[in-house]
Amino acid sequence: MGSYCPSCWYPCFPTDLVTPVKSFLNILDNLSIRCPVKECDEEISHGKYGQHLSGHKEMKEGELYSYINKGGRPRQHLLSLTRRAQKHRLRELKRQVKAFAEKEEGGDIKAVCMTLFLLALRAKNEHKQADELEAIMQGRGSGLHPAVCLAIRINTFLSCSQYHKMYRTVKAVTGRQIFQPLHALRTAEKALLPGYHPFEWKPPLKNVSTNTEVGIIDGLSGLPLSIDDYPVDTIAKRFRYDVALVCALKDMEEEILEGMKAKNLDDYLNGPFTVVVKESCDGMGDVSEKHGSGPAVPEKAVRFSFTVMNISIAHGNESKRIFEEVKPNSELCCKPLCLMLADESDHETLTAILSPLIAEREAMKNSELLLEMGGILRTFRFVFRGTGYDEKLLREVEGLEASGSTYICTLCDATRLEASQNLVFHSITRSHAENLERYEIWRSNPYHESVDELRDRVKGVSAKPFIETVPSIDALHCDIGNATEFYRIFQMEIGELYKNPDVSKEERKRWQLTLDKHLRKKMNLKPMLKMSGNFARKLMSKETVEAVCELIKCEERHEALKELMDLYLKMKPVWRSSCPAKECPELLCQYSFNSQRFAELLSTKFKYRYEGKITNYFHKTLAHVPEIIERDGSIGAWASEGNESGNKLFRRFRKMNARQSKVYEMEDVLKHHWLYTSKYLQKFMNAHKTLKSQNFTIDSEGSLGDSLPLEVLENNDSAEL
Repeated sequence: MGSYCPSCWYPCFPTDLVTPVKSFLNILDNLSIRCPVKECDEEISHGKYGQHLSGHKEMKEGELYSYINKGGRPRQHLLSLTRRAQKHRLRELKRQVKAFAEKEEGGDIKAVCMTLFLLALRAKNEHKQADELEAIMQGRGSGLHPAVCLAIRINTFLSCSQYHKMYRTVKAVTGRQIFQPLHALRTAEKALLPGYHPFEWKPPLKNVSTNTEVGIIDGLSGLPLSIDDYPVDTIAKRFRYDVALVCALKDMEEEILEGMKAKNLDDYLNGPFTVVVKESCDGMGDVSEKHGSGPAVPEKAVRFSFTVMNISIAHGNESKRIFEEVKPNSELCCKPLCLMLADESDHETLTAILSPLIAEREAMKNSELLLEMGGILRTFRFVFRGTGYDEKLLREVEGLEASGSTYICTLCDATRLEASQNLVFHSITRSHAENLERYEIWRSNPYHESVDELRDRVKGVSAKPFIETVPSIDALHCDIGNATEFYRIFQMEIGELYKNPDVSKEERKRWQLTLDKHLRKKMNLKPMLKMSGNFARKLMSKETVEAVCELIKCEERHEALKELMDLYLKMKPVWRSSCPAKECPELLCQYSFNSQRFAELLSTKFKYRYEGKITNYFHKTLAHVPEIIERDGSIGAWASEGNESGNKLFRRFRKMNARQSKVYEMEDVLKHHWLYTSKYLQKFMNAHKTLKSQNFTIDSEGSLGDSLPLEVLENNDSAEL
C-alpha cells in the first residue's frame, strides 16, 4: 500500500490507521473463503484463514525437509537412543533454546524446557503428568521432603547402604522418586547440625573464637603435648559448646514462638530470654573396641550432654515461662556434646578433654547471645545446672574422696558415724566455691597440720574441682542405690542375721542364691551381676516383699519389712516425679513424717545393719530431699536418666551408622545422636506414628503407588540386612 490511502491516495502512515470496531471485525471473520491451495476445496471463515494456510505451509516444509532413509539401519526413536546420541540429534534445537533463554529468560534454560514440556503435556490432555511436573517446578514435588527421609533414616537406624537400597527398591516398584537420594539428605542435615547458623556474643567470649561455622572438632585439639606430660591415649569428638546451644535453640524456634503466642506476648519482643540448661556426664561402661587404624584406646566411653529444660522471658516486673521440657528424662531431648573413648576414673584424661568445654561454659555465663529467630535479632542468657551426675563421677569432678570415704555425703559435711546417729536433720552446706577453697587449703596446708587434722579441716576434698555442679540427688542412681540396699536387707532377713551377726561368707552367699531363686520363680526377676534401673523398679514393690516374707519365719519381721517398704514407696514418688507439688502433693506434705518413721525403723528393728553406719543414698534420701525440692521444685526432672538412656543409642549408632575406623566412628556416632535428638525431625516421626496408630493406609493414588507401606519396606529391608 505504501504511504498512501488505497481509496483516495491521500498520504498516510501505518500509525494513522485505527482498528475497526469489534462488531465490524466479527462480521468480517464470519465471511467464508475458499482455500486457494490445489487439492484443497475447503471453505473456511476469514478468522481462521491464516491458521489454515499456515497448516499447509508446515506440511509443505515437512515434505521438503523430511528425512529420507536410503537403506541401512532404520532411524531409531529419540527415546530409545543413548544419552550421547540424543545430545547429538538435538544439538541444533539445544542451541536455539539456549539462544532464546539467554535473550528472553536470563539464561534459565531449565525453566524454558520444563515449560515447553508442560505445554506439550497439556496440549495432549496429559493433565495428571503435567500437574506432577508443575509440582516439581514449584518445589513441592510428589515425593517426600528430604528432612522427612532423614527423620526416617535416623529414627529407624538405617545405615546409608540400607537406606539407598530402600530408595532404589521403592523407585523401581512405584516408578516414582518417593524417597530422596542420599545427597539430598546430606544437604538437609547440614542445617540441623551445629555450625550452620550465624550468631554473635556481647561481649565476645573470652578465649573462644568468633568463628561460628564450627562443626565437629577433635576433643584433644589445642592440647599441648610434650614428653613430660601425661600420655592421653583416647579418641574424643565434640561440638563447641556455644555453637551447639545455638543449634539447639534454632531447632526449637517453632516451640519458642508458639510459647510466646500462648502467653499473649508480642512476636517482636527481643528478650532477654533466660535459658536453663541441665548438664549430664556419665561413663558408658565397656564398649567393644573396633578394628582399624588408630591408637590403642580404652574399651570404655564417656559422654557429656545437655538438655534445654526451660526458657523464660522478662516481661515487665515478672518472668514468663514460654517453654518447658515435658519429658526432661527422655533420650530424645538429651543432646550429646562430647564423646570420648576413655575411662571415667582416669582423672587426667577427663580433665584434659572436658577443661576446654568447661572454659567455654564459664565464658558464656558472663555474655549474652545475639541470635536471629523469627526474623528478629533476640538476646539469650544461659543458666547452667550440673545435676546429671552419679555419685562416682560427681566426686571425681568436684575433687571429693571416693564414695567409700568417711565423708559420706556430697551435699553436707557429715561423716558416716554422724549420719547414722542423726538420720534426718542435716542441711546442704557444700558448694563448688567452697570445694575450691578447701582444695587450696589441702594443697598448701597453711596451718601446718597433720594429715588427719588437714583431712578433717577440708572434709574429704582431695583434688582440684574442675566442673561446677549443683548439690543435688540423682533420682535414678538414688533408686538403684536404695534398691541395692533393700536387696541386702532381704538376704539378711532370710538368714536371720539379727539373731547371729557372725556369719561366714559362704552362708551369706547361700542366702543370696535362695533369694535369687525365689525372686525368679515368684516375680520373674532374673538375678543380675550389677543392678540396673529396671531391676530396681521391679524389686521395690509390695509384691516383692510378700514374696520375700514367704522365706522369713518370724511374723514380727514380716511386719517390720512390710512397713519399711511401704514407707519407702510413699517417699519414692517425691524424688522421682518431675513436679511433686502437682503430681503427689499429699506425699510431699507427708515426706518429713515418713522419713522420720523410716529412720526410726532403721535404728530399732534393723539396728543390726545400721548401728554406726548408713549407706550414702539412704542418708541423702532421709536428710536432704525436702530441702532440694524447696529450692528446685523437683529432683526427678534434673536426673541423669536421659543421659543413661543414651547409652543404648551409642551402641546402636556405633554398630549401624559409624564407619569401621576408630578415628571416624566417634564423629559419626556424635552426628547421628545429635540428629536423633532434633525436635524438627521428631515432628515428622510423631506425625508418622499418629497416622500409623489411626490405621492410616496409603492408597494407589498416594505417594507410594501400589507398593508396600513404608514401615513394611523398612522392616523387610532391616531384616534382610
